[in-house]
Amino acid sequence: MKIRTPRLTLRPLSGADLPTAYAYAGDLENTRFMMFLPDADEAETALHLAQAEEQWRMDNPERYEFAVCVEGMHIGCVTLYMQEDRSEAELGWVLHKAHWRKGYVTEAALAVIEFARSLGVKRIFACCDSENVASYKTMEKLGMQLCGKGTRTNRSMGEELRVELVYDIRYE
Repeated sequence: MKIRTPRLTLRPLSGADLPTAYAYAGDLENTRFMMFLPDADEAETALHLAQAEEQWRMDNPERYEFAVCVEGMHIGCVTLYMQEDRSEAELGWVLHKAHWRKGYVTEAALAVIEFARSLGVKRIFACCDSENVASYKTMEKLGMQLCGKGTRTNRSMGEELRVELVYDIRYE
């Protein structure tokens, strides 16, 4: 499966993406505000990629992990995490820092939102650390609205309790 946008190709994330995936998933600066990143080593990234490939082979995956590619180069990932009844899904993303501030996440996320709607998803939500201005501004560009706040920890920041923002968009 491939999704094409004016500048991007979204395709299933795979084990072949290990070097480029680890370049963003293992980078502390790149993943500063992420809950479950950075990956400790390439082996952790390889495990994640193997799990992503396994999900793509399922009839009804629990998550759809799309590699974001520009001119064939893998630069990040947008993931749709399906909730149990499949009427709701969480949207997440990570992009290599060399490609920040070019609108790629917004473009890719809009395409994944349309894919989610084709699956019958009625509510899409996304979460971010309250200090991750780029992420919550992207959520707003996607048409999402702030719907809640909570607390969380970020792997890169240890046990420090952080404020989490939750945004969503609903479709009828």
